[in-house]
Amino acid sequence: MDWNEYLDDMKGNLREMHKTHPDMMKGFGALEKGASAGTGVDQKTKELIALGIAIGLRCEPCIGFHIKALAKHGGTREELADVLGVSVQMGGGPALMYASKALAAWDQLIGEKA
Repeated sequence: MDWNEYLDDMKGNLREMHKTHPDMMKGFGALEKGASAGTGVDQKTKELIALGIAIGLRCEPCIGFHIKALAKHGGTREELADVLGVSVQMGGGPALMYASKALAAWDQLIGEKA
């Protein structure tokens, strides 16, 4: 999978969704902004949590977007690996499949190898 192309396509889909249902997208944007605004946990930690949930829910676009956000907020491949382990522990075989996708996404999108 070419993660950059995949995410570009998804961004196009999201732009179309915004045109089709702007109020819903505005509401989702407000939800995202509100969840990010809290100060109890830093943004990197929030991205690690979001990534674990994305793996558990098997959301490939979410994995890619949160991989990029994790790197933006200073996350490392080693921290990613820890989250992947917990995701597999909690989600079993299906989570393992998506954890491997998340690792491939990191390597392709970010490029940092351990």
